[in-house]
Amino acid sequence: MGTVVQLKNQINNSYFQLKDSVEDKLLLVEEKIKSKLTSEVELVQKMTDYHLKTGGKKLRALLTLGSAKMCKYSKGTRDINLAACVELIHAATLMHDDVIDNGSVRRGKKTLNKIWDNHSSVLVGDYLLSRCFEMMVEDGNLEVLKLLSSTSSKIAQGEVLQLQHQGEVDMLEETYLKIISAKTAELFAAATKVGAILSNMKNKEKEALEFYGRNLGLTFQIADDTLDYNSELKLFGKKIGQDFYEGKITLPIILLFQKANDQEKEKLKNIFSKDKRSDDDLNYTLTLIKKNNIIKACYLKAQHYINLASNSLSVFDDCEEKNILENLTSFSLSRNF
Repeated sequence: MGTVVQLKNQINNSYFQLKDSVEDKLLLVEEKIKSKLTSEVELVQKMTDYHLKTGGKKLRALLTLGSAKMCKYSKGTRDINLAACVELIHAATLMHDDVIDNGSVRRGKKTLNKIWDNHSSVLVGDYLLSRCFEMMVEDGNLEVLKLLSSTSSKIAQGEVLQLQHQGEVDMLEETYLKIISAKTAELFAAATKVGAILSNMKNKEKEALEFYGRNLGLTFQIADDTLDYNSELKLFGKKIGQDFYEGKITLPIILLFQKANDQEKEKLKNIFSKDKRSDDDLNYTLTLIKKNNIIKACYLKAQHYINLASNSLSVFDDCEEKNILENLTSFSLSRNF
């Protein structure tokens, strides 16, 4: 889809603009995370050190910092502490996710479970969550505690729902949206709403930022799932077909199954019912995706959520942070890293 290439520079700029606008605080977030992950248990320390070195965009932490700044938060370091908290929830879910999916590579490096083992990865993920809950209690705000604990619960339920529908190529689009809403969009929504809570904004502003984050998260996940099948876009640091080989049913497969003829549907069912999928299976699926123009259909779906996210910020006064967050909706669709 041409939009991806056309918007690329503008999109990447919006992410870096957000990062630049809160850079001093982001450095403190990273220091906070590092200090919180210190452990006397050697294996825990080794695994958390490795995790920290893998980097990442810190997008959720940036959303908390950016939202707090847009809401004129200036009372202390709660935004730093809670941005670190949000990022730890995300890191813990990635560790658990890699175990469930039997993932071997993330951010271009081996996953924790591949270097050590599944048991250690699950337990270290739990350790991150427990440290996160300590930070929430230290913050002392019941609304924040309720929001982030509820978010953690919803993410776990999303993982279970995905497991429940594993390999189901005839999955309803509605079910897929429930899964990504729980697994991805809930944490985006919490990350942005926290910024409004910290600033003692009214419910209208809190709900607007929550709505913004949720729709941004949906866009982000749809784009991520679509990139796995977009063989024409090789700029992304993710190997084409990773979700496919893991047997994940995502939007491109759901829309493809809807358009496929009976013979193609049967073949797709057979492909996803196997324990392992071959390169020939991927090439067959990519051919069908191209023939049915599935990539464009996925981006059109994502565009709907971009519009919802961008429009929701209209309740805020015009400022640099608002402009950056509005532009960030396009970044989530068309990013190349």
